Amino acid sequence: MSEQSTVVLDSPAAAPLEYQGSSAMTNFRWVILALVFFGTTVNYMDRLVLGYIAPNLKGKYHLFNDTQYGYIQAAFALSYAIGQLGAGRWLDWIGTRIGYAIALTSWSITSIMHVIVRTAFGFGFMRVLLGVSESPNFPAAVKTLAEWFPKRERAFAMGAVNAGCILGGAIVPIAGILEFHFGWQSAFVVTGTFGLIWLALWIPIYRKPEDHRRVSPAELAYIHSDPPETPTKLRWITLFGYPQAWAFMIGKFITDPLWWFYMTWFPSFLNKQYGLNLTQIGWPFFTICVMASVGSMIGGWISSFMIHRGCTINTSRKTAMLLCALVITPLIFTTHVHSLVTTTLLLGLATAAHQGFSSNLYTLVSDMFPKKAVGSVSGMGGTFGYGGATLFSVLTGLIVGRWTHGNYTILFVIAGLGYLVAFLVIHLLAPRLEPAQLERETQGFEVLPAAQ
Repeated sequence: MSEQSTVVLDSPAAAPLEYQGSSAMTNFRWVILALVFFGTTVNYMDRLVLGYIAPNLKGKYHLFNDTQYGYIQAAFALSYAIGQLGAGRWLDWIGTRIGYAIALTSWSITSIMHVIVRTAFGFGFMRVLLGVSESPNFPAAVKTLAEWFPKRERAFAMGAVNAGCILGGAIVPIAGILEFHFGWQSAFVVTGTFGLIWLALWIPIYRKPEDHRRVSPAELAYIHSDPPETPTKLRWITLFGYPQAWAFMIGKFITDPLWWFYMTWFPSFLNKQYGLNLTQIGWPFFTICVMASVGSMIGGWISSFMIHRGCTINTSRKTAMLLCALVITPLIFTTHVHSLVTTTLLLGLATAAHQGFSSNLYTLVSDMFPKKAVGSVSGMGGTFGYGGATLFSVLTGLIVGRWTHGNYTILFVIAGLGYLVAFLVIHLLAPRLEPAQLERETQGFEVLPAAQ
C-alpha cells in the first residue's frame, strides 16, 4: 500500500484509521510539538529584543549608529552560521533532549548578560555569544520532528514551530514597555528569564517516542509508518557531495538573510518612514507577527493537505513554496506606499509567505535524508543561511546608513524577488525531491547514535 493511500483522514492531527485500534491510541507527539513551539518562541524573543529597541539605543542612548548596528547584527549572524555547522553534528551525537537543554540555558544567560555592555563593540561581542548558543535551536527542532512525526505531518508540524518564531516576535513589543518604564536593560533580563522557565518542562517530559511511557504502541507504529531507512554510517563531510543538500543550503542562503532583515530592520524602517516611537511601533509589529504566524501554519498545511489528497511529496512541497514566493513579490512597492496600515499589511503578507516557504524548506531535509543525517544537514543549511545573513546585514547597514541615507527601496526589491530565485535553484538541484542515496562509509567521521 502506498504512503498516500494509507491516509484516510484529512486532519494532520489525526492518525490514519488503521493505527486507531482503540482507546490505546495516543497523540503525545503534539505535546512534544508544543514544547518545541515554545522553545522556539523563547529563542526568537531573545534574538529580537535588540532589534526592537534599537531605535532608542541609537537615538535616545546613542550607543551605536545605523552602520554600527549593521555590523552588530552581522556579528550575530556570522556566529550563528558557524555555530549551526557544528550544532547539527553535535546534536546528532548527543541527542536533542540534553543538547536542547544545554543550548537554551546558555542563550538565556547570554541574553541577560547584555545588560553589562555600553558600546557598539560590547553589543557585537554579546551577539557573538548569543549566536553560538542559539545555533542548535533549529537543527534540534528539525531533528525532533523527524523523530516524532511521519513525513505526511512534518510540514504542518514545522509550520507550527515556525509560528513559534513569530509568537516570539509578537511578544517582543513588551521590550518597548519595559524600556520606557524601567530602562533598556530590563528588556533583556525579563525575556532572558523565560527560557529558564521552559527548562522546567523540557527535561522531565522529553524522551524519544520509543522510550516514552506516554506513547502507545499504536501511536509509535504511526510515527514509524514511513518506509524503513537503511542503517547508514556517514562521514559528515560527504554530505556536501549531494545536490539535495545543496538545494537546502542555497535555499537557506538566499531566504534567511531576508527574514533576518524583516525581523531586525522593520522597527527601524517604521521609525524612519513614519516617525513611530517604540510604543507606537508595537501594534504594527504585532500585526506583522500575527500574520506571519498564520502564514506559517497555512504554508505547512497546504503541502500536508495535498499529500493527504494523494499528491506526491515533490508536487505538494513545491506548490506550496511557489505560491509563497509569488505572494511576497508585492513587497517591492513598500517604499512607495504612504499609508501605515497598507505598509503594515504588505510587511505582514511578506513575513507570512516567508514562514510558509520556510516551513516547507525545512521539511525538505527530512524528505531527502535519513534521520541520522537530518541534524547535520539542517545545521549545514543554517550555516549557509546565516552566512548570507551576515553579508546582508552589513550590506543593509551600509545602504541605509551611508549610501542612500535611509532609503530602503533597493532592499525591498531584493526581498520581493529573492524567493522566486530560491525556488528556481531548489527545483534545479532537486527536481523530484528524491531521497539521497547515501553510501555506506567505513572510515572517517561517523554520525553516532544519539545519547539521551
